Amino acid sequence: MRKIEELRISLFSDGADLAGILEMYAKPWIRGFTTNPTLMRKAGVRNYEAFARSLLRAVPDRPISLEVFADDEAEMEMQALTIATWGPNVNVKIPVTNRDGVFMGPLIRRLAEAGVALNVTAILTLEQVERVVEALEPETWAIVSVFAGRIADTGVDPIPLMAEAKRILRWRPSAQLLWASPRELLNVFQAEDTGCDIITVAPEILRRMELVGKDLAAYSLETVEMFYGDALVAAYEIDTSAVVAAKVQENSAGRIAENDFRGLGEIPREVVGAGVGALQGQTGAG
Repeated sequence: MRKIEELRISLFSDGADLAGILEMYAKPWIRGFTTNPTLMRKAGVRNYEAFARSLLRAVPDRPISLEVFADDEAEMEMQALTIATWGPNVNVKIPVTNRDGVFMGPLIRRLAEAGVALNVTAILTLEQVERVVEALEPETWAIVSVFAGRIADTGVDPIPLMAEAKRILRWRPSAQLLWASPRELLNVFQAEDTGCDIITVAPEILRRMELVGKDLAAYSLETVEMFYGDALVAAYEIDTSAVVAAKVQENSAGRIAENDFRGLGEIPREVVGAGVGALQGQTGAG
């Protein structure tokens, strides 16, 4: 299994919790950051611009993707041009369409010509990848974000689609393919194997990177110990008396050895000593 430092793909952290962002910023193998209005809202961000500027002050030397949130193309353009002035490491995220499904190709072209570093986002189809390629000049640097995780959520294997997206982007050598919305750590290696340039990953998944290469037998034992320990802490109990009674009744010899009930809980001493007859007397049977 490849180690983190052996990965060719660039790992970005995806989120809007400033403490989590700073935690990931301390890791040299995190090459950039992405966020969006939904993540900001979930993190309790109230002021978009104030948060974005504080983020850029905290992370001045790695790329950060910040998204427009207008739906009107003209307003999107004004927001994009404004966001681009907030820092030299800003990539402006433009959705591939607006809410009416209108392709934002003309806007992408104008912003690229204006020198705005772009991250074209919310892409889920190969047709959208092709149209974005048409909107970009060959020398234009841009991130093309394909939401592989959301594709997988629909029951479609994203790996062939991502590999084809990379093939389509060969005509735009300055464009970088980003695997977005990963659901598990394995997606990092799948993204690399399909030729993606970047994968942006939530901190809760990135924290599992220490598991890469872990011995599976040892991991199995840790899992068993976890289940056992949590049951002890919770003081869970199961009443096994009915199973004990059934075991006694099934014993044809009529005499029960104490070891026959190991693991079945506490057995009354008189039951073990007297056999089936005693149990039948206790339960009213016979």
